[in-house]
Amino acid sequence: MKKKVWILNHYAGDTFFEKGGRHYWFAKFLGLRGYSPVIFCCNNKHNPGTEEWLETNKLWEELYEKEIDSTYIFVRGRKYIGNGKQRILNMLDFYRNVKRVAKQYAKQVGPPDIIIASSVHPLTLIAGLQLANRFKIKCICEVRDLWPESLVAYGIIKKNSFITKLLYWGEKWIYKKADKVIMTWPGGTDYITDKGWDRDIPKDKIVNIANGVDLKTYKENILRYPYNNLDFKEYSGKKIVYTGSIKKVNNLEIIVNAAEILKNRGIHNFRIFIFGDGEDRGYLEKYCKDNDLDNIKFMGRIPKLEIPSLLFQSDINLLHNSSTILDKYGQSQNKFFEYLASGNPILMTYSVGHSIVKEKKCGIELEKQNPESISDAIERMCDLSSEEVSEFRHNAELTIKEYDYEFLTTKLISVIEDL
Repeated sequence: MKKKVWILNHYAGDTFFEKGGRHYWFAKFLGLRGYSPVIFCCNNKHNPGTEEWLETNKLWEELYEKEIDSTYIFVRGRKYIGNGKQRILNMLDFYRNVKRVAKQYAKQVGPPDIIIASSVHPLTLIAGLQLANRFKIKCICEVRDLWPESLVAYGIIKKNSFITKLLYWGEKWIYKKADKVIMTWPGGTDYITDKGWDRDIPKDKIVNIANGVDLKTYKENILRYPYNNLDFKEYSGKKIVYTGSIKKVNNLEIIVNAAEILKNRGIHNFRIFIFGDGEDRGYLEKYCKDNDLDNIKFMGRIPKLEIPSLLFQSDINLLHNSSTILDKYGQSQNKFFEYLASGNPILMTYSVGHSIVKEKKCGIELEKQNPESISDAIERMCDLSSEEVSEFRHNAELTIKEYDYEFLTTKLISVIEDL
């Protein structure tokens, strides 16, 4: 009989409709290796919160994804917009309802053999631990974002407030109760040590399984879902591509300032193409228009399935975000691995611990994140020789094999079977 693996991820619904993502691909390769995965997620879409995937009054809906032969259970939660009170209440909805749904579903199909509870927020991890206790099985807690550490790093909450201390206490409790803890960045054990928790949480409990790509599907999608914008395709200079949000936290104003410096230097052999959206887009677009910056262009959102085709047509991939204290633990952004899979040189505007770009020589990583250093790096990368580009490409092609989800699933299975 196939071993039943239940994956709890509040925000996994987008992976069903976009046909890709961490738990979509884990489910795909778990199924191919003889497991029976089921993904539990919320029925409401986050970002933007006005869109609802499933108009339903039921507590839950079951949908089958035939391409990966896996089941998704969409759990009812309230609608919300933004990151205010209603989003928090939506988290509480999912926490309460996923436990009710799991119990009902278990009556229909039998209990799971193991639960993988995945953050972003910790309530999903707590729900997973409570369900595992009810079913008397093991629970793997997967941490993809450090709460509250990331909230502190971005200035959303104060480090020494009562709420923050309570969240730290809860975080430690989760790590102690979990049978294994998966962290998506390589410095997870460093984080435990820095918090002073290593006496209570042994290092061998922490496992690093990064994000990645389904490499075979990624390559197929270059042809299956072509990106055909003529302004992009017909531009003859170096195409520098950024994909992601355009919010305060992304700090794209630095990139605009770097483009302005290069214009003033008389460097015209490139254009920066910004793909994505967010509250800062309007202001930045207006600034570029008012200052006649034609070397940077905002392209808006495109379907996720077209990203491989887009990156295949680019020359340099721009990895940029606000630098924070969390960078010391490494990185594991989804788009970073999409960049790697494209083979193009990566310009990373900040420095991290356990750096893949630096260690594997897949591009250039900057020590200082400011407009001057970024403009210098863009000028340098636009003048790379064909031999230098080939070396970056070769290194990227070797490196991405370590982050193919077929290989990452083997690591996950090892954790499951050890338990």
